[in-house]
Amino acid sequence: MNLWSLFRRYASPAVIFSSMALGALSGVAGSAILQVIKESLYNKDPERVLKLVLFFIGLCALTAVSRYVSSLILVVLGARSVASLQQDLSRKILGSPMRRLEEVGPHRLTAALTSDITAITNAVTNIPVLFINVVTVVGCLVYMTWLSWREMFVVVIAMTIGIPTYLAAIRAGSRRHRLAREVEDDLFKYFRGATQGTKELKMRRRRRHSFLAQLEATAERYRDLRTGMMKIFLGTASWGNLLFYIGIGVILYGPGLSPGPVKTVYVLSLLYIMGPLQLLLNSFPLLTQANISVQKIERLGLSLISESAETAATVEHEPTQAWEALELKGVVLSYPPQEAEESQFTLGPIDLTLRTGEIVFLAGGNGSGKTTLAKVLIGLYTPDAGEILFNGVPVTDETRDAFRQNFAVVFADFFLFDSLLGFDTPEHEVMARRYLADLRLKHKVRITNGKLSTIELSQGQRKRLALLMAFLEDSPFYLFDEWAADQDPEFRSFFYCHLLPQLRDRGKTVVVISHDERFFHVGDRIIQLDCGKVVEDRPLVAAEYATA
Repeated sequence: MNLWSLFRRYASPAVIFSSMALGALSGVAGSAILQVIKESLYNKDPERVLKLVLFFIGLCALTAVSRYVSSLILVVLGARSVASLQQDLSRKILGSPMRRLEEVGPHRLTAALTSDITAITNAVTNIPVLFINVVTVVGCLVYMTWLSWREMFVVVIAMTIGIPTYLAAIRAGSRRHRLAREVEDDLFKYFRGATQGTKELKMRRRRRHSFLAQLEATAERYRDLRTGMMKIFLGTASWGNLLFYIGIGVILYGPGLSPGPVKTVYVLSLLYIMGPLQLLLNSFPLLTQANISVQKIERLGLSLISESAETAATVEHEPTQAWEALELKGVVLSYPPQEAEESQFTLGPIDLTLRTGEIVFLAGGNGSGKTTLAKVLIGLYTPDAGEILFNGVPVTDETRDAFRQNFAVVFADFFLFDSLLGFDTPEHEVMARRYLADLRLKHKVRITNGKLSTIELSQGQRKRLALLMAFLEDSPFYLFDEWAADQDPEFRSFFYCHLLPQLRDRGKTVVVISHDERFFHVGDRIIQLDCGKVVEDRPLVAAEYATA
């Protein structure tokens, strides 16, 4: 996909044709102004001069109006394209497979949403200028050819020398920009480290100096590539201007060309198109950078045109409150080996069944596959083999998003929004205020018009707010990943001994990833994992962990 195909996606051919036709009319009117100027310079008949004045005024008005309307159409279209592009890319990210997003990394996604979108935005908003200048230059060249083929021969020679040179420079500049764009991904990774790892970097000078040295080396590499690219583009523009002025000099002083009046108008014509031609040439670097950004987004696997089943879905699915069983049959999911690993990690094959109204503890050592199994269970990961059945019906790519609506989850690496997204009705606000009191946050946070007064709290309190959001969803299935790890002993006990049984009593199924064995007695069942395999799946006996 290239920039033009992206632009056409948001514009009807009729709109583009109308704008180009108006732009062409502006170019023709501009060329006609040159002819009027030519006649006015050498015509002494007062009556004829008066007509030329009226023609001049009319053509100036026609040029201004047609250029304005043409530009306005394309500016509006460009702004609409940019807004749609930003929205579409955000939808693509949210509609892409979770594993693919994790492989891409947040720094690359951030670069795509900022640097790439900016490059595409700049190009799309310059497309109106590009169209207008193209038709202006072409119209003037046609007029100049009609005026005198001798002088046009000089212009053609200059173009024959200049155009291949310019295209070669564009290719060389594009190679440097492509390399710079790859380096920019690494630069965003360091920016992310500087903003999210501030505490760790402040605590150890040696670590901070090493980090800054790597950041500076990457920034300098990016600077050198960008500077090299701009040197090429600026040098090429200067070379084009030099050829342009050489052409004017040949026309002015070269022997055997047209007489004075034609020569004068020819020079005026060249000077007239010099501005549009310069703007036209300046547009190519922007278009080149935008095309590279579009290709970069495509390589990330975030197609800006194709629709995934999730982004194409328009039906809002409500949670299935009346359900009986969630089954995993022969589920297998593999991770490719990392550089320091000799073999890939494989989860499964997993066979298990979860039913309504039970508390299930998911236990195991670090790296045993607990979180991976949880992400498969709730539909974030698609199994490589096996199937997931919900109420006896297999979960497919088309139904996976609807399936996920049945889960309320608080991840270990949760993200906290500052508003009740999707649950900002007056009824939900009343419920949220009640939960704030239950979670002992009433004195810290207020809710007004669906927005939280603050989320700048301790990690344990932030987790309570995340729990509040999960409670508002009132889903039939809850999953908590090491939720109590950041809570004080009193609230940890409140979570296990009061909140979890309360959910079960309401008919909810709760899966808890936890190492808190002394609270396992509140559960109904434990699933133990080791090296991606279920090594234990049995009912819990209350007395077994009551005194642990």
